[in-house]
Amino acid sequence: MDTEASSFETSEMLGTFLASTPLLKEAWRLCGTANAMGCGAFAAEQVGGVGYVAFSGVQEMPVLGWDPNYGMLVPLDVAGRGLFAPLKCRYDDEEPVMVHSGMLHLFLQYHSRPDFQSQIHSLVAETKSIVITGHSIGGSIAFLTALRLLTYLISIFPPISVFCIGFGSPFLGNESLSQAILRERWGGSFCNVVSTRDIMPRLSLHQSLVPTPQWQAIIRFWYTSMMSMNFANLQLTEEDKARLFSSVAADMECLAQAVEGSGGRLFWPFGNYLFCSDEGAICLDNAVSVRKMMHLMLRTGSPNCIIEEHLKYGWYVERLSLQSLKRSFLEGDLSESSYEASLSMALNSLGTYRQVSIAPMAKDCLKMARRMGRAPNLNAADLAIRLSKITPYRAEIEWYKACCDKSEEQRGYYDSFKQRGASKREFKINMNRYKLGAFWDKVIHLMDGKELPHDLHRRSKWVNAAQSYMLLVEPLDIAEYYRSGMHLKKGHYISNGRERRYEIFDRWWTERVVTEKLSNRRTRYAGLTQDTRFWARVEEAKEWLDNIKRQSDPRNLAFLWDGLIKFETYAMNLVEGREVSADVVAKNSSFSLWLKEWRALKTQIIPQSMPLV
Repeated sequence: MDTEASSFETSEMLGTFLASTPLLKEAWRLCGTANAMGCGAFAAEQVGGVGYVAFSGVQEMPVLGWDPNYGMLVPLDVAGRGLFAPLKCRYDDEEPVMVHSGMLHLFLQYHSRPDFQSQIHSLVAETKSIVITGHSIGGSIAFLTALRLLTYLISIFPPISVFCIGFGSPFLGNESLSQAILRERWGGSFCNVVSTRDIMPRLSLHQSLVPTPQWQAIIRFWYTSMMSMNFANLQLTEEDKARLFSSVAADMECLAQAVEGSGGRLFWPFGNYLFCSDEGAICLDNAVSVRKMMHLMLRTGSPNCIIEEHLKYGWYVERLSLQSLKRSFLEGDLSESSYEASLSMALNSLGTYRQVSIAPMAKDCLKMARRMGRAPNLNAADLAIRLSKITPYRAEIEWYKACCDKSEEQRGYYDSFKQRGASKREFKINMNRYKLGAFWDKVIHLMDGKELPHDLHRRSKWVNAAQSYMLLVEPLDIAEYYRSGMHLKKGHYISNGRERRYEIFDRWWTERVVTEKLSNRRTRYAGLTQDTRFWARVEEAKEWLDNIKRQSDPRNLAFLWDGLIKFETYAMNLVEGREVSADVVAKNSSFSLWLKEWRALKTQIIPQSMPLV
């Protein structure tokens, strides 16, 4: 099975597509126009049904002198002024999504300009596709602009496609940003065209690069010249070039060796990287492989080419367009497996086949990309099989619910399980509850370990399965929680006892429902109560009702009265909208008994005697 398919098949398809269309040529042409317009400029054009926006690589430093915080990562949800709402942490223990402070500052300057806003709104209104591009620093600004557009266009119908191309652009954000983009399924919207020997895409400006004041001066001089494209005045000595080159190479080696999951405050690649060499090109989309390849390919360069390579993208684009990623096999490839032949093609395209010391490592890097790319999908396929095997457990619980609903006791599903005796039937249902919970905890564990596809929470099969499980089983979890007296030890279920998996599944369902058209009003009761926390709210209301009878403090009385009124309103809205299962309104259910007692109490209390709330 290991030799059946190439790991970089999908990314190669993207590379082939880009090389065979006018996208790269048009994007680079407009980048040249923007660069020629000077500092802080942007160019916008419409070609057919496609709108192009290019940012100049000539930019002004946000502050005079060298700000030590300029290249630092800052939280996007705070510094981004709420413009990138979907790109936020999903869990409390996640590292925050962070971006380069200087690049974000430059983007926000553009975003506040009326001429820029006018051009963007015009393209959104008049085109079906928008291509955002930029060279050097302009590419990083383009990435942020594309992220903002993708965020904004979520609510637009019909949808408008957004594609972003950077040429030699430096890293923008941390690993959390990369993960968030993958979760939103936006990874395919970004491509960074990188020369195998250009140091600019590898220049993260992290403080680890500037350990001494003298070295800070060299970095500042280099970076300022790159920002202004003023290479005529870039008079670095051979020694300075060598030190700059070796320092960037050392930083890339540290990044390449970093363990995935430890990059909360390290710069991290995202999207696709189209690596270009004199021999051809190859496209990779696995972040770990990208950063290792960034390190390996830099070792084929030299300090003397640090300027030339950054200006060579027009030549690469022209060559790629003419060759359309020309395929050439090494001698002996025809006798190898298709996978080995694909590896040979890739190494040939990068020009590494002549580098005896680098070729084996580059080959291992591509193989690693294949393993890392396949493993999440294989894990998801295995889970899908296991999901089918636990179907009988769900079926038995559904049968149990149907029996409870038809019972002459008229207690319903929730109260029957909560008040159960020591019968074999209830014991088996309880064991099924545990088995289903263990399966879904395993799913969450694999997701936490990044061992499943990043967009699993957007796949209908898993979203629907998780929601169905939650609707069926969480009422039983609530019943067990109050049956065992855990509320007396830990507090009420919603705030103190709810399993993490249910919080996660709530988010999955909410994100899915937002993009779908709501159905018509129900004409009969739902098969399962749609608010899975309903019974926990009933238990809390029952406690309030008991407390209000014994309460004498006016303030506490007002609080309890207000809470009971709000719960009744909430519950009756669900009942009238048929958003609850029929067992909720069963004659002897906890809710029906509570409602009867509450309404009797309301008639006994003189409203005027209640404190104002």
